[in-house]
Amino acid sequence: MTPERAGPRPLRPWHYAAAAYTFAVGMAGTTLPTPLYGLYQREIGFSSFTVTVIFATYAAGVIAVLVLAGDLSDLRGRRPVLLLALLLSAASAGCFLAEDGLPWLLAGRLLSGFSAGLLTGTATVAVMELAPPGAARRAGFAATAANMGGLGCGPLLAGVLAEYAPAPLRTPYLAHLALLVLALALTLTLPETARPPRPLPPLRVRPPAVPRRVRAVFVPAALAGFAGFSMFGLFTSVAPTFMADELGVRDLAVSGAVVFAAFASSTVGQLTAGRLPVARALPAGCFLLVAGMLLIGASLLAGELALLVAGAVVGGSGQGLAFRAAVAAVTARAPRDRRGATTSAFFVAAYLGISLPVLGVGALTLALGLRDAGLVFTGCVTVLAAAIGLHLLRTPPEPGSSAPGG
Repeated sequence: MTPERAGPRPLRPWHYAAAAYTFAVGMAGTTLPTPLYGLYQREIGFSSFTVTVIFATYAAGVIAVLVLAGDLSDLRGRRPVLLLALLLSAASAGCFLAEDGLPWLLAGRLLSGFSAGLLTGTATVAVMELAPPGAARRAGFAATAANMGGLGCGPLLAGVLAEYAPAPLRTPYLAHLALLVLALALTLTLPETARPPRPLPPLRVRPPAVPRRVRAVFVPAALAGFAGFSMFGLFTSVAPTFMADELGVRDLAVSGAVVFAAFASSTVGQLTAGRLPVARALPAGCFLLVAGMLLIGASLLAGELALLVAGAVVGGSGQGLAFRAAVAAVTARAPRDRRGATTSAFFVAAYLGISLPVLGVGALTLALGLRDAGLVFTGCVTVLAAAIGLHLLRTPPEPGSSAPGG
C-alpha cells in the first residue's frame, strides 16, 4: 500500500512515528483505570458486575462513535479528528480526577470510549498514510503496535504509580494528561493526508459500511478480531479482581504488569505477522488464541498465577498475529475514499467482542461466582476461535497483500 499525499508537504519518517505516539497515548488512557477498579470498589462500594458495567460503558462509547461517525475523518480530515480524540481523552482524565462517586466513573469511561472510537480507525489509517515511500511495512506495524502497546501501557503505568506514588487515584491521570499535552503538540504539526470532498458535506449519521469488494476479506478478519478482543475484555475488566480475590495478588503493579503482558505479547505477535502471508497469519493467530484461552481456563481451575501469565502471553501473541493480518488485509482491500469507514467497521466488530462477552461474565458472576463465570467465558471464546481458525484453513481470505505489513 503506497501512501498518497494530500498536500504539498513531503512526508517524513517522524510523521508516522509521531502519529503512532499519539495513537499509543490516546489508547493508554482507555485502560488506565484497569488496575484501579479494586480501589474504586473499596472507596465507593460496588460489585464485580458493576465493574463490567463501567467497562461496558466505555465499549458502548467506542461503538457509538464508530457506528455514528465511522467515516468522519474521510469527510473532515485525519488531523481534526485526532485532535478531537485527544481532547476527549483529556476530558475523561478530568472526570476521574474529579471523581466522588460512580457517576463520575461512568462519565469518564464514556468520554474515554468516544476518544477511542475516534482514534481506532482514524489513527490506524493516519499512521499508514503518513509513511513515506518505502516505509509502508514499518508503518503498518507501527499502527497496530501503537494500538496494542498503548492499551498495554495504560495498566502498567497506572499500576506502578498507584502502588508506589502518592495519591493512587490521581497521579496516574495527571501523568497521562502530561503525555496528552505532547501528543496534542505533535498532532498539530502533522500534514493532512485525507482529501475531504469539496464543498464539505453536512455532518450526518453515516454508519460504517463495508464495500462489496472488501467483504470476502472483512468477514473472517472481523470474526478473528471479535475473538481476540474478547480475551482483552477479560483482562482489562475483571482479571485484576480475580487476581486479588482468588490468587491473593494485591500488588497493583503486579496486576498492571500481567495485563501489560497480554498486550505486549500482542505486539510481539504483530511483529511475527509481518513475516507471514495473511492466509497463514490469520488461522495461526486463532489457534494460538485457543491455546492461550486453555491456559487461562487452567489458571482459573488451579488458582495459579503462572498459568494466567502464560495464558496472557500465548493468547496475546495469537491475538496480535491475527489482528495485524486482519487490519492489513482490510485496509489494503478497501478503496481509499472508504478506508476510514471500513477500518471503523472492523473495530465495531472488535469492540463488540471486548464488551458483550464481558457483560456476560459480569451477569454470570452473580449466579456462579467469578471463577466459574470465567470458565464459561474461556470455553466460549475457545470454541469460537477454534471454529474461525478451522474455517480460515478451509477457505483462506482472498489475497490483498503478500504480507500483513505490505
